[in-house]
Formats: sequence, structure tokens, C-alpha cells
Amino acid sequence: MRITLNGQTREIEADPDKPLLWILRDDLGLVGTKYGCGQALCGACTVHVDGQAVRACQTSIGDVIDRAVVTIEGAFGRVAEVVEASWTKLDVPQCGYCQPGQVMAAIGLLNTNRKPSDAEIDDAMSGNLCRCNTYQRIRAAIHEAARVLGA
Repeated sequence: MRITLNGQTREIEADPDKPLLWILRDDLGLVGTKYGCGQALCGACTVHVDGQAVRACQTSIGDVIDRAVVTIEGAFGRVAEVVEASWTKLDVPQCGYCQPGQVMAAIGLLNTNRKPSDAEIDDAMSGNLCRCNTYQRIRAAIHEAARVLGA
């Protein structure tokens, strides 16, 4: 099976039903994408497939054949750089476990909506849980990134 992973074509030999999360972490050593719940409820495993945020724990490798997959390790471009800088500037992470998924979801939001309202941010981020409850800092960082991107 062939996928484009973080801009590079990769040949993957695996059961097509194997979750993308385990291909990334176990087979390819890309451990930035986290395992949280295994049921697509927490968002820790968020990656982009053809530009859309998806849960890698419930997406099989067979579902991404000949598609572009981007993980936190491969997030690039102006939006990704600004989101990451905003996260750092506002000291968003506490324990940090959920942050790769949070960042990937925020990048996905800002790629489609450069001026999200609080309600739009809450809606876009609602599937990404943070056990440290840094939601206000996450929202503030998204607003900061939107401000910088609009400048």
C-alpha cells in the first residue's frame, strides 16, 4: 500500500484494517500522534488526511491508500508555524499529552476559517479533550494565531 506521509511517498506492508495510529507509532516510529481512548472520542490521535482532521485510531491504513497523511511531525506551512508559535507564546500545554491532537485540530480549523469566533473554535475543538483543562489557553492561542495570520 502506498501513502504520502508528511510529504514523502511510503510503501506500507500491513493488514489494510490495521489502524493508522499503530502504523504511525509502531511501524514507522512517529510517536507524536498519541493513543488516548482508541474510540475517536478524545482527539489525541488527530492527524490530517488530505487536509482534513481525522482520528488515526479509527482510520485504517487501507482508508488512506494513495492519500496524503500529515502528522504533528510533518505539520508545515504558515498556519502550522503560527499555531505552534502561538501555543508557545501563550504557554498552552500543561502535561502536554493531548497537545499534538489539539495543534492538528487547530491547524485544520485555521486552514478553513481564519477568523473563528469563540463558538466556532469550541465547535471545531470539541472532539479534543484535555485532562488538564487548558481549554481557555487553547482558545486564546487560536485567536492569537488567527490575529497573526490576518496581519
